[in-house]
Amino acid sequence: MNWAVTTYDSAFGYVSAHGAPLVDLLDPQPGEKIIDLGCGTGTFTAEIAERGAEVLGIDAAPEMIAQATALYPGLSFAVGDAHTFTTAMPYDAVASNAALHWMTRDPDSVIAQVHAALRPGGRFVGELGGAGNCAELIVAMQTAWRVFGLGEPDLPWYFPSPAEYATRLEDGGFTVRLLEHADRPTRMVEGPDGAADWVRVYARSALADVPPELVDPLLERVNELAAPALRRESGWVADYVRLRFAAVRKPDGTAPMPEGPPLNGGAP
Repeated sequence: MNWAVTTYDSAFGYVSAHGAPLVDLLDPQPGEKIIDLGCGTGTFTAEIAERGAEVLGIDAAPEMIAQATALYPGLSFAVGDAHTFTTAMPYDAVASNAALHWMTRDPDSVIAQVHAALRPGGRFVGELGGAGNCAELIVAMQTAWRVFGLGEPDLPWYFPSPAEYATRLEDGGFTVRLLEHADRPTRMVEGPDGAADWVRVYARSALADVPPELVDPLLERVNELAAPALRRESGWVADYVRLRFAAVRKPDGTAPMPEGPPLNGGAP
């Protein structure tokens, strides 16, 4: 994913703003070693560090890591793919905020890498889009693409059901302690063009094969289709559904150990 970093943080900063409750669920303790997986521009990483933990932020996008390093020079960040990263030491916890649903290639391999990075009893805490997330937005996209005679849009997300993700965690060597699946309608605070802006930021890959002259009218149609469900007098609302979980690595877990060079990133 080629992120527009400035837009991600300014126009859609509500993604980071929802990290605070997740910090409470993680409950980082002073001196703990924690990984923020899919750290983006480092906002959630910094919130964890404020609790006294030693944090390593990992993200697959070099531009995100560059921005995070510039914003939080006192913290440790490293470029790494969640499907393949390894660490040189065991960590007390791995946390992930609004990032796991982008890791679509093989969700089980992400869980396996997290398992391998944790000490026995270590915590895996996260929040991602759950089944039904952005349903109205997605239907508006799919309908608009058909109206313009285009193929199905490429949707770059993985939105699991609670049962599916709980099974993946248990099969990956974790004991699930908490799993919540809830609607979270969220205002698009600074996205003036509503659903169209949302598509430009979060579904850029879907626009890659659209002829340039069709992009603007296509997104106007997305807005028209999404407006009845998502536009309010106070502004546009994204129909988010969140899946939040807390799990611990089983002492006798049998998830496969990954191979590859360790990723230290300034080793917290």
